[in-house]
Amino acid sequence: MNNRLRELRDQRGWSQGELAERLDVSRQTINALETGKYDPSLPLAFRIARLFEHRIEDIFFPESE
Repeated sequence: MNNRLRELRDQRGWSQGELAERLDVSRQTINALETGKYDPSLPLAFRIARLFEHRIEDIFFPESE
């Protein structure tokens, strides 16, 4: 699954650690999400979407897109 997480984080000037704190996950989780090594759980995807004020499908999308 591809995502825009790094782009959205960079736009706000947040480090991976800062984003991790805001989402109550580890920095390693953020790194794994950004590099496509981990797909978020549905509750985490909702928290991410809410934090960035976007729809889930505007942040996460299948690799074919």
